[in-house]
Amino acid sequence: MAEPNIGVVGVPGKWSTEALADALEAATGFRLVIDMADVCAELDSGRLYYHNRDLTGLDALVVKKISSEYSPHSLDRLEMLRQLERAGVRVFSRVERIIRLIDRLSCTLSLYNADIPMPPTRITESLAAASSAVADFGSAVFKPLYSTKARGMAVIEAGNGIEGMRREIEAFRASNPVMYIQKKLPLPGKDLGMVFLGGEYLGAYARVGKSGAWNTTILSGGHYEGYEADDELVELAGRAQALFGLDFTTVDVAETEQGPVVFEVSAFGGFHGALKGIGIDVPTRYASYILKELAE
Repeated sequence: MAEPNIGVVGVPGKWSTEALADALEAATGFRLVIDMADVCAELDSGRLYYHNRDLTGLDALVVKKISSEYSPHSLDRLEMLRQLERAGVRVFSRVERIIRLIDRLSCTLSLYNADIPMPPTRITESLAAASSAVADFGSAVFKPLYSTKARGMAVIEAGNGIEGMRREIEAFRASNPVMYIQKKLPLPGKDLGMVFLGGEYLGAYARVGKSGAWNTTILSGGHYEGYEADDELVELAGRAQALFGLDFTTVDVAETEQGPVVFEVSAFGGFHGALKGIGIDVPTRYASYILKELAE
């Protein structure tokens, strides 16, 4: 039986996209990296083309990254991939499952409805309600509904005075009419990425923040370290990721004085943290998982 042809949707040239394509090529002899900016959905023919290649002829497709940055446009790109599922192409992870995680609010409400502990959170378009949230929280993180790696986030403090606080909120609201506001919790200088493949827990890494930075992202100078998560954390992260049924994901968890909280479940999951923090070669593991799933 011939090896399956499996395409990778991602950002050409980016390490995680290319590493996954490399792993699949090593396993199957086939390599195709797909940039969604160059994909055309033909609803009259039922085909989805990348340049001159009909993607409905693939055996499977794995979505590593739908775009460089999240936005409502990312949802449009994902919707186009429904053409493949309708044609019988297996997509990892299933399109509707990824869609539930692109929008931060959709992810949060799913976690909330399942009683997953999270930081106190408020969502509003009202300047007055946002101001009240900051006053109640003392310090609040304002998050765009579509973003990764803390891009576009702002910390607004109640101690800046009413007028100063309102100006900062208005500046954020200018680009984010629906404001997602979370209480800024005191953290121990790190948060965790809990890694899952096919629902199986692989391990955890810590993102350790740079001194003076309010967040732990690598973009803000943080670095990865290994972390030995206890059973409580693994159980919590496992419950959170199980809500969405992704083939591969990471769950962002932080330990606080009030107990662990979940920030989000990733739509795609990161490879760098797993490799640098705990030495797990996710692309190779993921490729093996995909081939096993296709064989069943």
